[in-house]
Amino acid sequence: MLQVALGWELYERTHSALALGLVGLATALPVVILALPAGHLADRMDRKRILVWAQMAFIVAGLALSALSYWRGPVALVYAVLLARGAAQAYNNPARQALLPSLVPPEVFGNAVTWASSAFQVAAVVGPGIGGIVIAIERGATGAYIISSILTAIYLWALLAIRQTEGTPAAAAPVARTKEKMTLESLAAGMRFVRDDKVILAALTLDLFAVLLGGATALLPIFAKDILHVGPQGLGWLRAAPSVGALIVAVTIAHRPAMRRTGWTLLSAVVGFGVTTIVFGLSRSFVLSMAMLFLLGGLDGISMIIRSTLVQLRTPDEMRGRVSAVNSVFIDMSNELGGFESGALAALVGPIVAVVAGGVGTIVVVSAVAAAWPELRRLGSLHPEVPEDITGQDDS
Repeated sequence: MLQVALGWELYERTHSALALGLVGLATALPVVILALPAGHLADRMDRKRILVWAQMAFIVAGLALSALSYWRGPVALVYAVLLARGAAQAYNNPARQALLPSLVPPEVFGNAVTWASSAFQVAAVVGPGIGGIVIAIERGATGAYIISSILTAIYLWALLAIRQTEGTPAAAAPVARTKEKMTLESLAAGMRFVRDDKVILAALTLDLFAVLLGGATALLPIFAKDILHVGPQGLGWLRAAPSVGALIVAVTIAHRPAMRRTGWTLLSAVVGFGVTTIVFGLSRSFVLSMAMLFLLGGLDGISMIIRSTLVQLRTPDEMRGRVSAVNSVFIDMSNELGGFESGALAALVGPIVAVVAGGVGTIVVVSAVAAAWPELRRLGSLHPEVPEDITGQDDS
């Protein structure tokens, strides 16, 4: 909902593709700068406590955006709020990603990731739709920001309700995993782990460059307003379509046996992501554009589930905060900086050329990654015992 409100309001006020791209830059920069110390903190401190403070910062940021929207504050202040929100996000992401394995037994973790992804996609479907309706009714984004803050407060309440219970996986959740002091060596530990695990490195690299080049969603306000002519409600549907596809994929995967050829599935999904991006960029039909975004989301959902499961299952618990921080850098660099790249390129050559070029680039990246890391091509089933093979440990 927040993303829809930001995109619509900024484009309505500036009529600039670059202004949309700067949203991604302002959000990603703090994450890239702060991710490594944030990941180390997630391995030293109570992860739940970090999440609580981050949600409080998100609530304040949402209310600040609503005030700037209501009183038509300077656009520069909007970006300042996004920078502050990005700093909170830098600490939120590794703590959140590292918390789930502490709450769920390893033998069902892969399935838990799928259900967690489903819950996220439900919100990502409903949020843009409601956001578009709210903007259309009040002819402004203020209400969407306020509702976003209220929903974040509900999440904060639910987070506070998590309690330690002796003998359950949740009992491990608040415990610090490492006593290692924050040094340059400890900060770089997560990067070294990713570098040495070729499968994780390949998967993260694939996601980074594919989404960095194929960031069509950042330009949806332009397509909704100037190309497809469907207004804010149409924008809400366009923003929701990828999440509908991802949700259906997540639920389907949750009810099917584990993937047998995970590597080829991941590579094929990202190739499909590139193809659907190209067709979306060339489309002048709202129905066809919706269909392509639906497929794009489904294919991206496959990639996200595989990547998330790989990172968590192949990482020792005492390293999860730092490795999750590296994962966050890859994700935010691809999603947010991808939005900046798309906005900047669209300002130079137009939105259609920018989207099509991104789709072509995505396909080229898949070929390069498949050639550079054959380990990914050979990756079979995502089995929960993978980390024991990687670390040299066994049940005995």
